[in-house]
Amino acid sequence: MSTKTEIARQKTSKVNITLKLDKDLIRRARVLAAEKGTSVSALLAAKLEEDLDRRASYEESKKRALADLAKGWDLGGRVPTREEMHER
Repeated sequence: MSTKTEIARQKTSKVNITLKLDKDLIRRARVLAAEKGTSVSALLAAKLEEDLDRRASYEESKKRALADLAKGWDLGGRVPTREEMHER
């Protein structure tokens, strides 16, 4: 069983990665990060997390919508006869 300290450490565990980015993009990212009072790393992490959360939310909504479609809706009407559909 995990202790609170171990759980906190797991949540804050960081891993370094290497990115190849255009020099101008890095310069602009540094300016943006400075304006926001954060680091480029924190800026990128927040954006990535935001995109992943949005994707998860979309997938959940899609799953619910498809389940609703499969279930169908009772609109209280009746199916028209062939003759009614082809009346002129």
